[in-house]
Amino acid sequence: MKFLKIILSILLFISPANANTILYLIKIPNLEIHHSKSMNGLKYLKATKPFNVGIRDNNISCFNSSEEDIKKKMHLIEKNLNRYSSIFLNKINLKYIVLCESLTVSQINTAGVPNPKTKTLIVDIKFNEEHFERVLHHEIFHMIDESHKEKFLYQEWENFNNPEFKYAECSTCSDRLDLSLLKQNKGFVTEYSMSTPSEDMAEVFSFLMINKKMIEDKASMDPILNNKILLIKNNILKIDENFNFN
Repeated sequence: MKFLKIILSILLFISPANANTILYLIKIPNLEIHHSKSMNGLKYLKATKPFNVGIRDNNISCFNSSEEDIKKKMHLIEKNLNRYSSIFLNKINLKYIVLCESLTVSQINTAGVPNPKTKTLIVDIKFNEEHFERVLHHEIFHMIDESHKEKFLYQEWENFNNPEFKYAECSTCSDRLDLSLLKQNKGFVTEYSMSTPSEDMAEVFSFLMINKKMIEDKASMDPILNNKILLIKNNILKIDENFNFN
């Protein structure tokens, strides 16, 4: 009995200690480890309660998910994120994946919030079921972009487009939100890719990761899109020459 009490005391001590360590490392409260033995070193954390964080007035908020809902999505999440090697993840400053739902930034729904400074990507596990897997790669690209700004110059990207086309000032300033593949629209893969250069790059990258042949076939008849694909590929390979899009 005394032994069991000792073990229980240790467990009760470790749990808040882990929570405090997580809070210190990534500045997000109400998290605990979901699992930390992924093949590429990613550590998956889950929200135990809703949280609010952010530089401006705690403008990022997310709610905790049930264990059942997390289990339903984990195989898809790991299948896609396991495609990135530990070497590549280190180069884009990604170590922690935070799992939650109903993620918003300034009360606007979003699929993910990347933060290379804390090596963290917050993921809404219930965001857009139809495009969920592709969205994961879209958010990974934002980590890449934030960590290697010098390789993904927006002006160079904008110069690929027809001169009359203009992006919005910001992704939340635009009503171009559809993530479905466009049948026709020279140089763009989705309506959302027409919002900002950053979102355009992320959409192109996500299709390269999910349906490379389809987007390359589309680009064979679209010089603008082809130039965009080449820029993404070339610069990703400059970050990691062993990166595999297949």
